[in-house]
Amino acid sequence: MIVIAGLAVGMIGTVIVLVVGLFLMLSGGRILPGVEVAGIPLGGLSSDEALARLNAAFDGLNFRDGERQWHLSLNQLQGTLDAAATVERALAYGRSTGSILSGIFGTAEVAPVIIFDPTGLITGLEGLGPQVNVPAQNATIRYEAGALVPVAAVEGRALDVGATAAKLVDLSAAYQHGALDVVMTPVQPTVIDAAPLLAKAQALLSSPLVIRAYNPVTNAVIDWQIPPQTWGAWLNTVNMPSGVSFTVSGAPLVDFLNTQNSALSGGQYLKPDEAMRAVQQAVEGGSAQAAVRLYNASTQYTVQPGDTLGSIAWKTGIQMFRISRANPGLNLDALGTGQVITLPSKDDLLPLPIVPNKRIVVSITRQRMWVYENGGVKWDWAASTGIADSPTQPGVYQILSHEGTAYAGNWNLHMPSFMSIYEAVPGFHNGIHGFPTRGGSQILWENSLGTRVTYGCILIDSANARILYDWAADGVVVEIQP
Repeated sequence: MIVIAGLAVGMIGTVIVLVVGLFLMLSGGRILPGVEVAGIPLGGLSSDEALARLNAAFDGLNFRDGERQWHLSLNQLQGTLDAAATVERALAYGRSTGSILSGIFGTAEVAPVIIFDPTGLITGLEGLGPQVNVPAQNATIRYEAGALVPVAAVEGRALDVGATAAKLVDLSAAYQHGALDVVMTPVQPTVIDAAPLLAKAQALLSSPLVIRAYNPVTNAVIDWQIPPQTWGAWLNTVNMPSGVSFTVSGAPLVDFLNTQNSALSGGQYLKPDEAMRAVQQAVEGGSAQAAVRLYNASTQYTVQPGDTLGSIAWKTGIQMFRISRANPGLNLDALGTGQVITLPSKDDLLPLPIVPNKRIVVSITRQRMWVYENGGVKWDWAASTGIADSPTQPGVYQILSHEGTAYAGNWNLHMPSFMSIYEAVPGFHNGIHGFPTRGGSQILWENSLGTRVTYGCILIDSANARILYDWAADGVVVEIQP
C-alpha cells in the first residue's frame, strides 16, 4: 500500500508539473514548440522573433499532384506574405485553434496568410500549367519485333487554374503537409481507336520508302529505297490539323541521308535537314515516295589554250560576271593556259524552289523548244535565240518572274507573255516571250521564227508564249543547250 501511495503521489506530481508547464507555455506569449509555417519552424519564438524568421525564410509555396511537386515564388504568384497575420495564426495554435497536444508534442502546420492580386495569381498559375499538365496520348501504333502493333490511348490531365486559384484564397484549409494539392481535370485523347491507324500504317509499309534525289542542273535522278522493315521502325504518329497522321523519326532518317550524301560523286550533295523535312512531309501526306533536291558544289576550271572569259562562260553555262565575282583580284582578261579559276555553283542560277515534273529545253543549234511534263514531251515548238552580236547564253536556269508585257528600252521592244530566266549582265534579264512590237503596232520576226533573230531572249509564237506563260510557274527549270 505504501508503494501504491508513493506511485500515486509521483503521478500527481508529474501532472502538476505538466499543468504548470502548459500554463507557462500558454501564458508566456511564445509560439508552441511544434508549430511551423510552410516548413519553417517557429516553435518557442516570440512574435517579433517569428516575424523576423518568416520575413527572412519564406520564399513561396509548394504545389503537389500526387508525388510530383513544384515550387513557385511569391513573385511568380504575384502575392504578398502578411507576416504579422501569419504570426498571429501561429500564436493562436493550441490556444484558440488547433490541438494543444500537437502544438506541444507533435508537429503542427499553420498555413501562411498571403494576399494575392487576382489577375496576377491566374497568370502565375498559368505559367505552372506546362510543368504540371500531363498530355493525353492518342491511340497509336508501334513497330515491334518486325510487326505493327496497336498502342492504347492514355487519358491526360491538365491543371484547373481557376479551381486551384480558389483554393489559394483560403490556405488554412488547403495547405497541408507542406504543399497545396492542385486541382487537375481529365483530358481525353483525340484518337481512341488505333485500328484505322494500323490499317493506314500497313498500307504505307506495303512498299519501300523511296527517296528520289533530283539534280535540277543535270536532270539526273537517284532513287534510294528503304525496306519496310527498316523504315517501319522509324514510323511515328503526329497530330495534324486534319487529324492524326504519320511521320518518320528525324534522327535515323538523317543518319541514312548522311550515309547517302557521303557516297555522292561529281560535287553533288544534299542538305540533310532540308531532305528530312521533305521526306517527313511526304509521309505525313500519306505517301511512301519523297523527292529531295541535290545541289552542286563550286568547281575549279583549268584554262585551256585559246580560252577567253567569254568562251569559258559559253562552255560552262555560267555568265562572265558571275565567274568574275567568284575570282576577285584575278585579271580574267589575261588568262594563261593552265591557270586555275573558280566556277561558282550552277545552283546560283536556280534561286527559287524547283517546280517538280516540269522542264523547258531549248536548243540553240536546232532553234527549237521542247516542253516536258512528267518526263514526256508536252509541246514541241520552233524557237529563235539571239544573234551573234547578242547571243543567248547556254546554261540551266529557271523561270524567275512573269510580266504580261515587258519593255526593252535598248531596242524599243514590247515583249508579250514575258518570263524572265537569267541575268545576261547585272540588272538586265533575258527571257522567253512572244512576237515583240515596236512603236505600238509593228510586229517583229513573225516570218523569222526558227532562225537567230533576237537580242538574247528566246522567241516563240505569241499563242504558244501565252500557253507557256500560264503553264510555267516561277521555279520551272529552263535548260538552254548550245
